[in-house]
Amino acid sequence: MANDFFTLPFNSKKIISNVAHDKCDLRHSIAHHIHLITTSYFGECTFDDSFGCSIWDIDFDNLSSTNKMKSIIVESLINSLKRHEKRLHKLDIGAIIKQEEISVLKGSNVVKKKVTISIKGKIKKTNENFHYTEYFYIGPLSF
Repeated sequence: MANDFFTLPFNSKKIISNVAHDKCDLRHSIAHHIHLITTSYFGECTFDDSFGCSIWDIDFDNLSSTNKMKSIIVESLINSLKRHEKRLHKLDIGAIIKQEEISVLKGSNVVKKKVTISIKGKIKKTNENFHYTEYFYIGPLSF
C-alpha cells in the first residue's frame, strides 16, 4: 500500500522549507489519528469543539465508579471515531480501568488509574481487520 499519509508529530518546518514530510501507510495513519483523538480534550481544537475524547473530563474524577468511567470513555470514543475517523467501520471499543502502583522517584511510589483502550474495526478501503491498543494513566493524565 502506498505511503500517502503524513506521520505524527507533524513537522511544519519541513512543509514550509519545501522538504518532504515523513509519510506512513493507511494503518499507521489511522493509528496516529486515533492517538490524536484520545489525547485531545473537547474544545482544544478551535475549528471543531467535538474533536477529542472524554478521558480528560474524568482525569481527576475520584467519585465516579470504575464502571461509570469506563462507559463514559467507551461512549465518547465511539462517538468521536464515528464522527472523525471515517476510514473505519464495524467498530468494537473496550476499556479496562485498573489501579496500578508506579515508581516515580527513588523509593517513592504513587497509585494511579490505568485506562487501557482497545479499538477493533475494519478498514473500509481494504476491508482488512484493524486493531489498536493504547493506555493512559489518569489523575493527572499521562501516557
